[in-house]
Amino acid sequence: MMQKVGVLLPIPLSQVYDYIVPEGMSLAVGDMVLVPFGSRRLYGVVWRISEFPETAKPLKEVYDKFDLPTIPLANLEFIEWVANYTLTPLGAMLKLMLSVPQVFKNLKRQSKKINKVLIPHPDFAPIHFSSVQELPYQELKSRLNQGYSVSVLDGVTGSGKTEIYLELIAEVLRSHQQALVLLPEISLSPQMIERFAKRFGTSPSLWHSLLTPAQRRETWKQILKGEAKVIIGARSALFLPYSNLGLIVVDEEHEQTYKQDEGAIYQGRDMAVVRASLNHIPIVLASATPSLETHYNCRQGRYHKVSLESRFGEASLPEIEIIDLKESKSKEWISAPLFNEINKITASGEQALLFLNRRGYAPLTLCSACGTKVECPFCTAWLVDHRVQGKLVCHYCGHAVAQLKECMSCHAKESFVACGPGVERLAEEVAGRFSHLKYCIISSDLISNVQELDRILSQIKNNEVSIIIGTQMIAKGHHFPHLTLVGVIDADLGLQGGDLRGSERTYQLLQQVGGRAGREQKSGKVWLQTYYPEHPVMQALITGDREKFIEQELFMRESNLMPPFSRLAALILTGMDEEKVKLEALRLLSVVPKNPSVEILGPAPSPIYMIRGRYRWRILVKGPRNYNLQKFLKLWLYSIKLPSSVRLKIDIDPYNFL
Repeated sequence: MMQKVGVLLPIPLSQVYDYIVPEGMSLAVGDMVLVPFGSRRLYGVVWRISEFPETAKPLKEVYDKFDLPTIPLANLEFIEWVANYTLTPLGAMLKLMLSVPQVFKNLKRQSKKINKVLIPHPDFAPIHFSSVQELPYQELKSRLNQGYSVSVLDGVTGSGKTEIYLELIAEVLRSHQQALVLLPEISLSPQMIERFAKRFGTSPSLWHSLLTPAQRRETWKQILKGEAKVIIGARSALFLPYSNLGLIVVDEEHEQTYKQDEGAIYQGRDMAVVRASLNHIPIVLASATPSLETHYNCRQGRYHKVSLESRFGEASLPEIEIIDLKESKSKEWISAPLFNEINKITASGEQALLFLNRRGYAPLTLCSACGTKVECPFCTAWLVDHRVQGKLVCHYCGHAVAQLKECMSCHAKESFVACGPGVERLAEEVAGRFSHLKYCIISSDLISNVQELDRILSQIKNNEVSIIIGTQMIAKGHHFPHLTLVGVIDADLGLQGGDLRGSERTYQLLQQVGGRAGREQKSGKVWLQTYYPEHPVMQALITGDREKFIEQELFMRESNLMPPFSRLAALILTGMDEEKVKLEALRLLSVVPKNPSVEILGPAPSPIYMIRGRYRWRILVKGPRNYNLQKFLKLWLYSIKLPSSVRLKIDIDPYNFL
């Protein structure tokens, strides 16, 4: 009897397609094959194997088997779990794993140029812990090779969290296993590579969007073959085909950038926990400001917390002070008290960081003659003034126009004025008021690659600049020995708008950026410019009473039955025809199954009503924490067929409500 294989293809469908195994070919689940699909030839993965009676309807044959190791089953179980949880087509999840098409080219030929993999040495330069660090390290070490567990490494900024998990990685290497470290941003890579190389004598394998196709191809193959031992990467590294994974570390686990909002929608931190569970391995969630969900899971006994409450060595936590902008009025963005403090510390050869989480020169440009705001024609958003690039840019769709000379409404000449500050406008003020000092700007739109970022970070580390101006790109993970002052220009940014996590995110961001100050022997100071000094976030920061803030936030969430005390799913309908999108949203509501456990909010126009020319309506679905929301959504959404002109996006556990 012949063999039949079900092959999953990396296309946005959940169906597995059957093929005959040709005589002489041996296949196993997880093998990568080339198969016919209509008029095309596609690569895919063997998902199942069964016997095929000769009397059955004839099937097409598998063309060929790729000369690559079999993908271990834990990887396939993982993408299937994520597909079911996020209601994403299984083939779309496979595409995340088979994200390097170059691997499947030149089926019969192999490249003569093979990058040699340098193996990290676990005993190259062991880290010697202080007594404060030793106990948490031993506690976490005891959980290695003991199956699945979730540990939260909750340590203040500068406490040595990275050193602890590097030593855990050394233990994993001694067991001949792989380790994965997830980072929220590529900007953290240069410093992490430096610290890793210092500890292990070589660089880790990297995985992020700036790798060349050749680098991605080689790294992907090395991971599958088990040759790459330590992988440091962005959230997508979670879907690589690991052969022998022994530990996962999620650094800065609270970061919202772990949430993927386009394509296959998932929360990287949460899916990392799932991956650890399926692989029966430990995972460490590291942060100075763990997320509210993580605090809740610790309290429920699902996660185990390990604390580091003091900084490493002689460093102490910075003092935090408030500048009430209602009292300290100024025409400049830098208030008088902060201006004086910058002068004071830079005169002593120390550095200051001015933090403003807003890219560009100004968020709004308007005509002073008629009040017309410059808006994106494709999005419900203002065009942001980027003076360095000489453009007005939409941060949602990327639409850009040259600087305007004439108002499009009243035709007034040279009438446009910038409203509000971005980092470029702040830099303009720094250049004028501190002309004797050298400064740099760290913002994602001004730094084109990792090498340029590395150069700027080296200048800061070597004290070649006195003032650093930065967005959230500079807020976490960086260690600058000469930095003793952090000035937050607009501490209130993020507190408005009714965001469920607005206060939590603001607290985390300000605590993280403040943690850049005073990480060596010299003490640090943080100044927060705010119009709301009595806000719970500001009070939590200046008093250092994090637990009180967490209690307040959890009480607010529980009172309103919001996560982590409930479950949410967002349905976003989009289309080019405004009226049709609205009608389909209402039609969707008309067929919702009756269920007393589920609350439907909406449909309603999205706060950002149009993006890339597509109108947007939202429905929010809320259910009890342990309720199977996916089963309810399948029953509902599979009962109706939307027209092809209207797209439906399903976001399980949404973070973005715009």
